[in-house]
Order: sequence, then structure tokens, then C-alpha cells
Amino acid sequence: MAAIRMVKGFLTVGLWTLLSRVFGFARDIMIAAYLGPGAVADAFFVAFSLPNMFRRFFAEGAFNFAFVPLFSKKYQAGEGAESFARDAFWGMAALLAVFSVLAVLAMPLLVWAMAAGFAQDARFDMAVDFGRVAFPYILFISLTALLSGMLNAVGRFTAAAAAPVLLNIIFVTGIVVAGAMGWPIGPALAWCVPVAGVAQLALLWVAVRRAGFAMRFQRPRLTPELKRLAVIAAPAVLAGGVVQINLLVGRQVASFTENAISWLNFADRLYQLPLGVVGIAVGVVLLPELSRRLAAGDTDGGRHSFNRGMEFSLFLTVPSAVALAVIGAPIVAVLFGRGAWTDADTQATALALAVYALGLPAFVLQKVLQPLYYARHDTKRPFQFAVTSMVVNAAVAVGLMPLIGFVAAALATTFAAWVMVGQLWRGARAMGPAAQIDPQLRGRVWRIALASAAMGAALFGAAQLVAPMLAMAGWRYLALLGLIAVGSAVYLGLGQVIGAYDAREIRASLRRGR
Repeated sequence: MAAIRMVKGFLTVGLWTLLSRVFGFARDIMIAAYLGPGAVADAFFVAFSLPNMFRRFFAEGAFNFAFVPLFSKKYQAGEGAESFARDAFWGMAALLAVFSVLAVLAMPLLVWAMAAGFAQDARFDMAVDFGRVAFPYILFISLTALLSGMLNAVGRFTAAAAAPVLLNIIFVTGIVVAGAMGWPIGPALAWCVPVAGVAQLALLWVAVRRAGFAMRFQRPRLTPELKRLAVIAAPAVLAGGVVQINLLVGRQVASFTENAISWLNFADRLYQLPLGVVGIAVGVVLLPELSRRLAAGDTDGGRHSFNRGMEFSLFLTVPSAVALAVIGAPIVAVLFGRGAWTDADTQATALALAVYALGLPAFVLQKVLQPLYYARHDTKRPFQFAVTSMVVNAAVAVGLMPLIGFVAAALATTFAAWVMVGQLWRGARAMGPAAQIDPQLRGRVWRIALASAAMGAALFGAAQLVAPMLAMAGWRYLALLGLIAVGSAVYLGLGQVIGAYDAREIRASLRRGR
């Protein structure tokens, strides 16, 4: 039952994340068609990345790793969980309101730190203007992340998972309206960012109220519990900062090559589809699940949850990585190849995508391994591991840039991700039975790899056969869907035969979700 309940949570979050990514692709397809990889697109991507970078620094990647286990423990014990959450919410609101004002004033410095290569051309001023409009998004989305953590901790995943869909719906609507009215697309996109933040916060506020939490306004105060939260969160915040430094290094490397930031961004969006659907789903469900079980002393249950999370991740991530590497160029060409997009853009984006795909399993495994630490309130070691990963990332990116250009940014990100996984895995081995691999996972890993390899070979052959159709405007969508169908049939069919997954468990989870 526990496995079915957890898989149901993975599927709930994953399906909503998939829907968000579908709308995100619609957004990116429209940006590629209206703007193409160019100065306006580069400026917008840098401006939009600024609030997102600090969001992960303050909220999703750091604060919530400390907040969710503490809130879960209080909620399970009936020890004033809402009061604790309310103090955290209004304290974060006050802190981020001040921070947003300071960031808007210092926007030229932030843009230079993000993309120094913009300094000598028109991209710099555009990025500053877009950034000043978009940056307040950090306030709304960070508060949304805290409310999401509350809902996830009490087993309510739907609203939190659905909120990102609003962001992309608003973007798509904004582009359509701006195009119809003849407004500049760049400024319209920038204004969509804070509007989407307000909409997401409103949705989660209503959901939290329906879950029984009033969250009434109160004057921010520094309580002993918030001090404890800050002590636990500080290393995670620093670790989140290290991750963002990795991204900064990549963008700095890319900013010196014209259009490279756009190429990396579009490649990032493609590999973020499986990463988001699987990694976010596992991270959202697994952290509160492990926190509850370890708090109750249920070591066997914790081990089972950890192993099923890893199994679910590998089952979906390994074939996704193989597919993105093998048929990356057709995917990029079909999704983005229109309007201002060129064949050179397709080749550059597909190359970056293939490199990112090599690291996709590592990115997702981090989401599985980190909850082992955060559920134990251990945020120091992940920070130490992240620092090592940062040094590796910077050395690879800067060292290889003169040799392979902008691709060094993607290769550094992938290599550093595997270094991070190695450290997390080595550290987890000392955690006892809860972090041990069980026989079921051990038996399925090689079967997943075998089925994925067979799928890759089938995709390569099928891509050669349908290559003429992929170049035809009227047939390329059907050809790409055909490739996806072939890959899925080979992987799922062979996987079922050799025991890479249990279809009955998945069907049972879907039935319980009805």
C-alpha cells in the first residue's frame, strides 16, 4: 500500500508537471518563431533567469529542504504547525520585499554578473530593463513555494503541481496578445513574469485555506523556531547558492558567443521535461515521505520509499536521456524550426541537448539522494559536496571554453552533476539500512539499462528511415510522433518482458487515483 500511495504521488505531480512542460514548449516554440535566437531573446532569458536563480537560492532548493521536514514533524505531532508556517511566510515576505527593491536598483550590476559578454552591445540595456520588470517575481514565487511545501507535507499535491501551468498559460496568452496588437514581444514577456507570480500565489493561497490553514497576516517576528529553521536552512541556502554559481559560470561562458545563451536555454528546456516530470515529482513526494518515516523510527519503510523513488526515477530517466541524445536534432528541428529559427540554430541546440542528456540521470538521482540528508536535518554535507561540484564545474567550463566554445558550459554542468551524485552516494552509505539498495532495485537497474539501449538502437534506425519525412513541413510532426511511438513501444515492451518494471503496480496506482 505504501508503495502504491507513493507512486500515486509521483504520478500526480509528474502528470501536472508534464502539462506545465507542454505549455512551456508552446511558449518556447512561440518565442523561437517570433524572436529566434538573437539579442532580444538572449536579453529576456537572462532577465528571467535572475528571479528564478534567487528563487532557487531562497526557496525551492534551500529553504523548503529545511522547512518541510520541520513542518511535517509539527503537523504529525499536532504541535502548532500553522503558527510555525505563518511566522515563516510573513517573515519571508518581509525579507524578499526589501531584497526585491535592492535588486531592482542594482539591476545593471546583476546583469553584468550574469552575462558580462552583453556589456558591449544592446543586449545589456534590454536585459536591465526586462530584469527590473521581472524581478519582483521572486517575492510571489518564493511565497508560493512555501505554501506548496505545506500542501505537499500534508499529502495534497495537486494544487502545488498545477501552479506552474499558470505561468506558461500566461506567457502564451501574452505572446498571442502582443503579436495581435503589434506590441514588442520582449517587454510583453517581461511583464508576464510578475503577473504569473501573482496568479500562482493566489492559487496556492486558496488551496492552503481549503486545507484548513488560515495563514492570517501578522507582523514579522524572529521566533526561536525560526532561528532554528535558519540554522538548519543556512547550509542548504549556501548549497543553493553554489548551484546558482554553476549556472552563472555557464551563462558567462555562453555570453561571449552570439546566440549561445538562447541555444543553451532551448536545450535546457528540452531536457528539463523529463527532469521536471521525474525529478520534481520524486523530490516533492520523497522528502515528506522520508521525514515522516524516519521521525516515526520506521527504518524499513524509509528504505522502501528511497528504493522505490530511485527505481521510478531510473525507469523514466534513463530512456529519456538515450532518446534526447539519439534523436535530439529531429526533436529540436520539429519543435523550434520555423520563423526566425535557422538550421545552424538546430545543430547548435541539438549538440548542447546531447551533452545535457548525458547528465540527465545524475540530475534526477540528486533529487532522490538529497532527501536522505534533509530528512535528517543534515544540510551541511550537501553544501560541502556542492562546493566541490562548483569547483569542478568552473574548472571544466573555463578550461574547455577556448577549445569547444559554448558547449563547455553544458559539458561542465553534466560532469559536475555526476561528481555531486558520487559524493551524495558515498555519504549516504554510512546512513544505515534506510539508504541501502534492496534486491528489487538491484535486479531492475540492469534491465532498465538493457531496454534503454535497445530503444536507442531502434530510434537510430527509425530516424534514418523517416529522415525525408522529418524535412517535410506537412509530415515532420507525424514523423516525430512515429519515432516517439517506436521508442516507447520498444522500451515498454522489452522492459515488461525482461522485468524492468511492474505494470501491475502502475495500474494499481492509477486506479487508486481515480
